[in-house]
Amino acid sequence: MNSSTTTTPSPPQVLVFAASDPSSGAGIQADLLTLASLGCHPLTALTALTVQDTVGVQSIHPVSAELLEQQARTILEDMPVVAFKIGVLGSIENVLAVAEIVSDYPETPLIFDPVLASGRGDELSGEEIISAIREMLLPQTTLLTPNAPEARRLAESDEDEIEPSIDVCAQRLIEMGVQYVLITGTHENTPDVVNTLYGAEGVIRRDRWERLPGSYHGSGCTLASAIAGCIAGGASVEDAVRDAQDYTWQTLKNGFRGGMGQFIPDRFFWARGNEEDADNDESKADGE
Repeated sequence: MNSSTTTTPSPPQVLVFAASDPSSGAGIQADLLTLASLGCHPLTALTALTVQDTVGVQSIHPVSAELLEQQARTILEDMPVVAFKIGVLGSIENVLAVAEIVSDYPETPLIFDPVLASGRGDELSGEEIISAIREMLLPQTTLLTPNAPEARRLAESDEDEIEPSIDVCAQRLIEMGVQYVLITGTHENTPDVVNTLYGAEGVIRRDRWERLPGSYHGSGCTLASAIAGCIAGGASVEDAVRDAQDYTWQTLKNGFRGGMGQFIPDRFFWARGNEEDADNDESKADGE
């Protein structure tokens, strides 16, 4: 064995609980790509298998809670984890299993992307799962990253006579135990995309981004994983939210159409940009 391999510090390790997406546009594959792009080493506990492409989700098949727990516990006993990232969980049993696992690591930041439906609108989490999420996971969440429809669904009350504003939704989610809430405005009818970070005292920051044309598969996964990666690298929540938004917008700006449906964010846009720059430099050198 090369002795240098025993002294090289390991990159920050992030454990992801999420479902598989064969297109790698969203799901655990999107998390892997994003975290690797940001210099982290992603670890995984698969929650479900899906049959989907860039057009939509055909079916979702949760893994058993026992198998999910075995995946996570085995990794956690062997490898130090500096952040958790949660996506689709697939079943009430899996919500409870993940809630129990992360409760053993209360000091580890938990970034939760509550994926309730696909980009096309396919249902991924029913009311019973949402109820379990509210009760078991939100009180353990460092940062929740819902889009506006997800925030409203998680925070809805039987007493609502009109649809609550996102400010009210954020307040309710924080009252449920979430430390920070970043509500994204991709689904809102606004000229720019407005993302708002809330804390216990109210609005912390509000960022506006140019609304790009087209529809993207996995933008929410990318943003949540990028935040987890930045926090794992030592950033504060506010700095992580700022830097992850910039990274995610760049992945969307450089997105590509890999299939017949939504665009896929390019999580390694910076690598391909460098390749183009290098090719241009070589061309210039050849011409001199």
